[in-house]
Amino acid sequence: MKLLHGVIALCALFFQLSATAQNGPIVQTQAGRIQGFTEQNVDTFLGIPYAKPPVGELRWQRPLSATPWRGIKQTTEFGPSCMQTPTKGFIREFSEDCLTMNIWRPNNAKGPLPVMVWIHGGGFVMDSAATDVYHGQEFAKAGVILVSFDYRMGRLGFFAHSSLEGNLFKGNYGLMDQIKALRWVQDNIIQFGGDPRNVTVFGESAGGMSVNILLTSRFGRDLFNRAIIQSGGGRDVMLGLESWQQAKQQGETFAKSVGIEGTDAAALAKLRALPVDKLVGNLGLFNLPENAATYSGPMIDGQVIEQPLTTAFSKGAFARMPLMVGATDADIGFVNRKVATRADALSVFGDKAAAADKAYPADLPPMAVAGQIATQQAMIEPARYVARTFAANDLPVWQFRFGYVASANQGKWPGALHASDIPFVFNTIAAAYGDKVTPADQQVADTLLHYWVNFAKTGNPNGDQLPQWQQHDAKADQILWIAPEGAAQIKSITDPQQAQLDLISELAEQ
Repeated sequence: MKLLHGVIALCALFFQLSATAQNGPIVQTQAGRIQGFTEQNVDTFLGIPYAKPPVGELRWQRPLSATPWRGIKQTTEFGPSCMQTPTKGFIREFSEDCLTMNIWRPNNAKGPLPVMVWIHGGGFVMDSAATDVYHGQEFAKAGVILVSFDYRMGRLGFFAHSSLEGNLFKGNYGLMDQIKALRWVQDNIIQFGGDPRNVTVFGESAGGMSVNILLTSRFGRDLFNRAIIQSGGGRDVMLGLESWQQAKQQGETFAKSVGIEGTDAAALAKLRALPVDKLVGNLGLFNLPENAATYSGPMIDGQVIEQPLTTAFSKGAFARMPLMVGATDADIGFVNRKVATRADALSVFGDKAAAADKAYPADLPPMAVAGQIATQQAMIEPARYVARTFAANDLPVWQFRFGYVASANQGKWPGALHASDIPFVFNTIAAAYGDKVTPADQQVADTLLHYWVNFAKTGNPNGDQLPQWQQHDAKADQILWIAPEGAAQIKSITDPQQAQLDLISELAEQ
């Protein structure tokens, strides 16, 4: 009898789950119908193919449209993450077949709704759209459609070799994936209730750098209408785009390291036949320098990227649209020089070292001064540079600096570290900090989410019950300061680093 009851219970559970699946939202895309699931008034679709698997002959080719399917494809689980070196605490399935997309929308939506497309970071060598803090349910609850996707990284995403020169599109395959995903959004998002004429692209770190590239790429800049750059630089300091010739030398050095000589079709066939683990090797975010001889990252390929960022921005060769741009106050920066004294730290300024001595706090240890300069060079000043470039072209732009440290890390961190703004923007702080989330943390997350959502909806981040965020003006030099003290102290202020950043700007433009 107990066995019979158990069987009945299992059958009931099966039919319940089947009914749930059958009741999930169904959307017709150009490639076929997909079915997601609904939870907390949010429709979610995960692992939607937006391109063919880039494997075999399609390794190091531009992405092609996904093969159409019959019937209804279940899209209730994330697709595999793109190939990368596994990192501690990051438990995902990795595959070369990884070009999938995820969508969150309000389940009672009456479109067309604004669309936000997230590009994840990770130095172009790691991370995934499936990362917990990138989930888009809170954006959907606030009335926008959130889209995320995976793109090729490392040597699968960025690879140059003489055997590839016959292709018009070459080298920057990860960026081509991003452009393909944005084109997919243009072609399909209306079926989800989204507005293809109101698409905001945003990203952080490598994702923010990607936004900079898309803004200046003739193949990307017409596929969205607003942009948000979080810790994405803007000058050529962090991105360091290499020429096709330099990248080709690195690709061919790699080929020789795995025993593949020559630059003809036979060499390419051997490269495409390599096990994917051979291509990944030990390439990761924290050992890029030791892979410098065999890996280029994004390069100037002559098509997707035609010129360095600063050249494009200075020539006005970028998309005209509203922009939000900023960095964290203790953002990433690298001190690659010997620093024993304050004079050592300030020596980068040359004949302006005396002015720099007055501009930087006298009580900072030499290494702290050098670290602050490196952060300003890599992220903070380039964000201001991009803001000023947009403002000089009469475009609406809002600059921010994130200085809040989650309660769980207060007293442990010197300030808001690189990427620490992300869970607050997505309002996914519970995924980042669990039961250590405080009301103060939640207030900051609520505030940031609404700035980002307002910008997507109207092209202006301001709204009711939010501190006024002043539009950027080079003379006023104001930023929205997301203060360490919490939401009550978020406000527009004159940049407290103004004198220092002026010196950094002069140094960058020499």
